[in-house]
Amino acid sequence: MTTVEDASNLADVVRIQGKNRGDAIVFDFEDRQTTFAEFDRHTNQIANGMIALGVKPHERVAYLGKNSDIFFELLIGAIKANVVMAPVNWRLAGPEIAFIVEDCKAAILFVGPEFVDQVRGIKGSLPSVRTIMTTEGGAPEWNDVIKWRDAQSSADPHVEIEPQDIAIQLYTSGTTGRPKGAMLSHANFLSLVRAGQDNKPDWNTWSEDDVSLVAMPIFHIGGSGWGTLGIYHGAKGVIAREFDPTKVLDFFEHAKITKLFMVPAAMQFVVRQPRARTMDFSRLRYMLYGASPIPAALLKECIEVFKCGFVQMYGMTETTGTIVALAPEDHVEGLERMRSAGKALPGVELAILDAEGNRLPPRQVGEIATRSGSNMVGYWNLPEATAQTIDKDNWLRTGDAGYMDEDGFLYIHDRIKDMIISGAENIYPAEVESAICDHPDVAEAAVIGIPDDKWGEAVKAIVVLKPGKTATATDIINFTRERIAGFKTPKTVDFIPALPRNPSGKILRRHLRDPYWAGKDRQIN
Repeated sequence: MTTVEDASNLADVVRIQGKNRGDAIVFDFEDRQTTFAEFDRHTNQIANGMIALGVKPHERVAYLGKNSDIFFELLIGAIKANVVMAPVNWRLAGPEIAFIVEDCKAAILFVGPEFVDQVRGIKGSLPSVRTIMTTEGGAPEWNDVIKWRDAQSSADPHVEIEPQDIAIQLYTSGTTGRPKGAMLSHANFLSLVRAGQDNKPDWNTWSEDDVSLVAMPIFHIGGSGWGTLGIYHGAKGVIAREFDPTKVLDFFEHAKITKLFMVPAAMQFVVRQPRARTMDFSRLRYMLYGASPIPAALLKECIEVFKCGFVQMYGMTETTGTIVALAPEDHVEGLERMRSAGKALPGVELAILDAEGNRLPPRQVGEIATRSGSNMVGYWNLPEATAQTIDKDNWLRTGDAGYMDEDGFLYIHDRIKDMIISGAENIYPAEVESAICDHPDVAEAAVIGIPDDKWGEAVKAIVVLKPGKTATATDIINFTRERIAGFKTPKTVDFIPALPRNPSGKILRRHLRDPYWAGKDRQIN
């Protein structure tokens, strides 16, 4: 019998699971359940529909919507036509959404019900989009995805797909403030899931009895990648439209979740629900967490409440997700490695490099670099940015500073880049500073991340006003909220006479950050 280990691309994975696991449930979303056989058939229909609309292999389509089973049908349907899906962060402001949709030259834009009015407002800024469809109706001027899907042939399109073809394009923030499309191939996904498959630890194995919760947003690798991982393993995926701590507890209670991935901010919201102390979590085997550092006190609280195995994960969009993991047996209070991110997964190489690219010995801090088959193909239409991130030997520079101990455990020390991680969202100061400096009263601004008990880090703006101007912190915050996503908007604003700079004029962010991080052993929270 053909198994998923024989598949050379994700389309074949779905075909194989459709035959081998046809009657089993692949996705449970609200009042709808879909079997693997139905999923295989629906994705054939979507692929045929895209081909009928003239979408060519390697073209892009975009999805602006919250989590749903329809997203995964569109993702795999696009893959079967060798078309690339680019999910868009729905938390972004209209101009930011328009930039991503146009950057990838999306031929089709699929829109969730919450964003119909927003797309109507930016439609004039989307000249590349030839077709707009809604996933749940709500716009009589546009086709509904399900009606369109069901009008298509269910025959397999049999479009040729190579392992190196792009499976998905996920946008990640850039230091210049413009998002970059990280291109992840079929080979990237399959390399990550198959490495060391003959000797995987229990936490990294799946069974057909597993029930996975897909609660993180699908525009992140933690959402789309996690859902795809469940498909690969033939497990049932329960999809949460968006993260809601009360509903997450409902899923635990009624859907009997056995494993899930969450970011620390989400874990905090769930564990602080009073009902969490009285629930039965005996079916829950593993909670995997990552995307931002976790406070030790929060982790201890979660271990006490959920009483399952915990696995810390370190990775990034550009590595197709997790490349380093701290196993459950290493979650021992007082153990030095408890402070680490863990060890490299099978098939993943790690190195700590100095400024000249030389390897550093254990316990010396440098830039974390990684090499594996899961390193992205590159950034869409950005060869220079790709070359700055991945060198000729395929070492990917993470932009994070850290060190490894003698046993190969990785410790994250700081970030080389100025990126802020708030609630697992990547925020780059340049973008926020640009929005602030558009205010007529502002002379200049610097944006930093400061410790925040709820979100890990919070965005703080340090502002220099023009002579005689009197803008308040509230004025600045409200002004930026109209221009950038809410999660990027400064939570607090301080005013100073001048920004500290070095002799070449570069802002000394460390001088601004240090007072807020006093007493911390690393400048990430």
